[in-house]
Amino acid sequence: MTVPASTIAQRRWQPARADRALKHGVLLLATFLALVPTLFMILTSFKSDEEYTYNKVGLPQAFVLDHYDNVLFQSPFFAWMGNSVILVAGAVALSTFVSCLGAYAIARLPFKGSNLLFSVSTALMAVPPVVMIVPLFVLYTQLGLISTYQGTILIYAGLITPFSVYLLTTFFRTIPRELFEAARMDGAGDLLILWRVVLPLSLPALLTLVVVNALYVWNDLLIAIIFLQDDAKRTLMAGISVFQGRYDNQIPLTMAGMVIASAPMIILYVAFQKYFIQGLMAGSVK
Repeated sequence: MTVPASTIAQRRWQPARADRALKHGVLLLATFLALVPTLFMILTSFKSDEEYTYNKVGLPQAFVLDHYDNVLFQSPFFAWMGNSVILVAGAVALSTFVSCLGAYAIARLPFKGSNLLFSVSTALMAVPPVVMIVPLFVLYTQLGLISTYQGTILIYAGLITPFSVYLLTTFFRTIPRELFEAARMDGAGDLLILWRVVLPLSLPALLTLVVVNALYVWNDLLIAIIFLQDDAKRTLMAGISVFQGRYDNQIPLTMAGMVIASAPMIILYVAFQKYFIQGLMAGSVK
């Protein structure tokens, strides 16, 4: 007895549909679990202190905006944000500049020890920043760089440069060699090739670095607390931590500050999401 082709196709389609539904269910569950802390933070920021006392995880009965007013206008919130912007801009710019030069040299200017240098730079990504706190603090105390923007920017730039060199080197190696040879035949030097040929083609990778490194510097707390001890130079995350310690019984007020502090980085990620995904895939397929 011959089974109709339509029946065979239907039998194949049903398991495939079940597998697809299972995958979608797992993804939805993972997404929900990832968003739970964010939802808790947002909902708590709209609760009054009294309501939060007896209703910590439920929806707010009435949306209270007083906490946002207190955060924005009753604290040096904008000064903290300005300090964070200075550190993010300085560290990301310095790291990107150094990383572009280093990655181009490793990827397109082969020299003795280039592979070893690349391996050492990549291995530095595994070194936790906390192990460097004590020697850096002693050195910065001797050099008078404690509570200075330039000293803290150097630390952040050094921490994010290994990943930047790794990503850019991987991307630069995927650029066709013919483009470099054509540029050299036209008389272009290495710096001109890097500026006119390599960087325009590396826009996804560069924007990925900007987003990832900006997120790291913006959200960091350890370096900011230890190396920026001056209250006038306190960063946003360090300020919120002090804010939380001062008002430890006003959790909704702290959550409101965290919501506002998260907004700039969320906007940055959403704005460059397309390039961010492309940059993460850079060099994975040649």
